[in-house]
Amino acid sequence: MHRITMQKVLPTGQTLDRLRQDRILNGAFTTGDPLKLMRLFGITEQTVMRYVGTVYPERTAKLPT
Repeated sequence: MHRITMQKVLPTGQTLDRLRQDRILNGAFTTGDPLKLMRLFGITEQTVMRYVGTVYPERTAKLPT
C-alpha cells in the first residue's frame, strides 16, 4: 500500500511513524528480546535498548557514580 493511501485510513493525529513506534514498544513489552526486535524491525542496538530500557528499566545496567 502506498504511504499516501495509508495516511488516509489512520485516525486523526496518528502517523505511520507513531504506529511503528507503538508496535516496537509493544514488542519490547511482549518479548523483551532485543535481538528479536532488531531483526523484526530492522533497528539498531542503541534504538532497541532504548525501547527495552523504557519497558524494563531494571534490565539496564547502572554504572556506579
